[in-house]
Amino acid sequence: MEREAATSPTENGPDTDAAAVRRHPALFRAIKRRKNPPLRRSDITVTDEAAVKRAVKAASLGNAMEWFDFGIYAYLAGTIGRVFFPSGSDTAQLLSSFATFAVAFLVRPIGGMVFGPMGDKIGRKKVLALTMILMAIGTAAIGFIPSYDSIGFWSPLLLILFRLLQGFSTGGEYGGASTFIAEYAPDKRRGFFGSFLELGTLAGYTGAASLVTALTAGLGSDTMDAWGWRIPFLVAAPLGIVGIYLRLRLDDTPAFLKLEDSSVHISDAATAVETTARGDLVKIFRTHWRPLVLCIALVGAYNITDYMLLSYMPTYLSDELHYSESHGLMILVATMVLLMLIINQVGRLSDHFGRKPVLMTGMVGFFVLSAPSFLLVRQGSLLAVAGGMLMLGLSLVCLLGTMSAALPAMFPTNVRYGSLSVGYNLSASLFGGTTPLVITALISVSGSQMMPAYYSMAAALIGVVAVACMKETAQKPLAGSPPSVGTEEEAAEIVEAQAPTPRF
Repeated sequence: MEREAATSPTENGPDTDAAAVRRHPALFRAIKRRKNPPLRRSDITVTDEAAVKRAVKAASLGNAMEWFDFGIYAYLAGTIGRVFFPSGSDTAQLLSSFATFAVAFLVRPIGGMVFGPMGDKIGRKKVLALTMILMAIGTAAIGFIPSYDSIGFWSPLLLILFRLLQGFSTGGEYGGASTFIAEYAPDKRRGFFGSFLELGTLAGYTGAASLVTALTAGLGSDTMDAWGWRIPFLVAAPLGIVGIYLRLRLDDTPAFLKLEDSSVHISDAATAVETTARGDLVKIFRTHWRPLVLCIALVGAYNITDYMLLSYMPTYLSDELHYSESHGLMILVATMVLLMLIINQVGRLSDHFGRKPVLMTGMVGFFVLSAPSFLLVRQGSLLAVAGGMLMLGLSLVCLLGTMSAALPAMFPTNVRYGSLSVGYNLSASLFGGTTPLVITALISVSGSQMMPAYYSMAAALIGVVAVACMKETAQKPLAGSPPSVGTEEEAAEIVEAQAPTPRF
């Protein structure tokens, strides 16, 4: 877990302070602005790299399993429309399927309001294990629902019920998992370690798309409609058990444990709230409404572009361009695998250059490249479709590799899980899960196949404004927590650099 630096000072020579400041400029600027008493050596968290890696693995693998469960539905949207909503045209079936997809997002804010404050009170890992249990139950249960032909309207009703359970559990997932990694990681490498969370998201989506593609190719559409669609949902149960096991093996984060012990000097950003009222929703909305609004704007832009590419694109290729379902999924899988290969390097870039430049690159990329990308996709050839999706993917990876480090840093430790869960899920509910439904409806009404590009450009424009308004947090301590460093030598340098220069 964590180690605390030794209590005796070290002798590093007369130039220690200047050298330390040169190595950690952002950290020392943040410390210099503190009005609290100087940090003691025992206040500073010295991370254990093995423990950090275990925490990142558990959070990322659990996140991958959550999004595997959630992604299955998106990639089976056409099949689900035929099984659960057999009456009406193909467009009506697809709209009904995506409406049920969006239903899960309606309860995500409720899940965030329940699980977020709970995570601030009883700890991160317990709540993350609970969300995994609920997601596994909800996903596996969908695999057992009889078809519409067997039980009539009870079939879509049960589908909606278990989708609501999925959405409720997901409300506590992203905020908790990103908080968990952010609080374990050292300040200088938070972007790199945080990028593994979205690596897990891509892995979950890739696994779901790959399984659906293989089953569709192997079984055929008729068999998939008859019973093959159940297999991906039933796989969720054993995967959920693995995720629960990984998460329960860990200790809670050093930042949360120190907060519980009340053994640190809490920074100015956290003194605005009482530590005895962690996770209180009224205080979150009243005291932290500014970063909450900024979080909602960032997540809205990020989610629209994310769900447009990773969830809606296969349906767009099959429904609008008449690609086979497996063909469209294979192109998406190839794109996601490429993003998985570079996402950690994007996290490193955000540690080196800052969160804002990398996020701005992604937002501007979507605004400038969305129209050309969809013009390419509409050409229909394999090379053109792959090129268009790659352009969108490279813009998206700038957001994926950075957002999980940027968002937790917007809120202090004592309300981080709750604030992030509320802000993230309010935005995801309004803009993320509705994206496939809105785009399908816009295309149906307007007749324009460029609607996904226009919708993405509008979201990116909001994202550009939000990124311009946010504070840079790279290489700085999390608000409400003392510095977190990788070695005891770094901790000693921080303490020594605070010492006043003797005057003679």
